[in-house]
Amino acid sequence: MTILSEIIDFNKDFVQDEKFKEYETTKFPDKRIVMLTCMDTRLTELLPKAMNLKNGDAKIIKSAGAIVTHPFGSVMRSILVAIYQLKADEVYIIGHHDCGMSSVDTTSIVESMVERGIDKNLFTTLKYSGIDMKEWLRGFNDVTQSVKSSVDQVRNHPLMDRNVPVHGLVVDPHTGQLDIITNGYDYLVEN
Repeated sequence: MTILSEIIDFNKDFVQDEKFKEYETTKFPDKRIVMLTCMDTRLTELLPKAMNLKNGDAKIIKSAGAIVTHPFGSVMRSILVAIYQLKADEVYIIGHHDCGMSSVDTTSIVESMVERGIDKNLFTTLKYSGIDMKEWLRGFNDVTQSVKSSVDQVRNHPLMDRNVPVHGLVVDPHTGQLDIITNGYDYLVEN
């Protein structure tokens, strides 16, 4: 049995037994927040529990390292849509300790791609097309600085509502403890 068939079998029972009813909500976040966090598996259930979030409370965007890599990429687009269309009033950027993006080895990733069938000549083509694989796949050395950088990118985006607080936090993936790196309310008071 494949993982997909296990999922589909479970899903049939889930729907038939109407287990979905306990998760019913609207498309608007009840706590009116949008959160960018890492895709780390340790955070899937831990982070919402550590923040007292239930289904429907927040818009949750996940990306490797909780990094905003491009000012007009999909992460920033999702944040803006959450604010202007889906009634989010606050932004939370939440990185975590022991993040895989803090130790990303881009050379190893490229080697793994080649081992799995990507033609190594393609990387020369990408290089001469302006794609710097090391930059594109890069992680970070310091999670605190990474969170601050993403907060700054969101806060200073030309399309961002200046009245929306942008908070930066770091979570411990073992205990769920949250440390405030940037309190978005303080920034609003200063400006």
